[in-house]
Amino acid sequence: MELTTALTADQANDRLHELTVIDVRTPGEYASGHLPGAHNIPLDHLDTALPALRIAADRGDLLVVCASGARSATASRRLADQGITAATLTGGTTAWTQLGHDTHRPAGTRTPWAMDRQVRLAAGSLVLAGLLAGQRWSAARRLSAGVAGGLVFSALTDTCGMAKILAKLPHNQPRTADLDATLAALTG
Repeated sequence: MELTTALTADQANDRLHELTVIDVRTPGEYASGHLPGAHNIPLDHLDTALPALRIAADRGDLLVVCASGARSATASRRLADQGITAATLTGGTTAWTQLGHDTHRPAGTRTPWAMDRQVRLAAGSLVLAGLLAGQRWSAARRLSAGVAGGLVFSALTDTCGMAKILAKLPHNQPRTADLDATLAALTG
């Protein structure tokens, strides 16, 4: 790969036929639409996939994608720490779809909620619960304040602790068979 560590959506589209695309979003996000030919390895399972990713990187260039580019940048850094070169998709699948590039979605799957939508639901529910419970017990308002503080921290650091927690829920985890098939495809 060239010295560039990030590709725009148009650059990636032009090179898609020569790239091995690794989508580090949750399985639910991946099922909602992904780059053609992308392999789903959620960020939480990246360490398990290192041997397969090393083999794939030896065969050709890797492109790591997520929804916005934040998780893929984290994944790319973790891969670089292991001596595996991988580019990220600037703006993630959001930029990809905004430019009208093709996305694939498994047939027969219902559209799951994207992680940002799951975070908004969880954060909003916690804030509302804190406010409602705060009517009776004033200490409960701390829940709302804690969530608000977490959201501010999330925006300032471009990280999301709540997303990391929600990613561990069963509907956001890959089935073992799916992950095993992905790893086999990368090594075969």
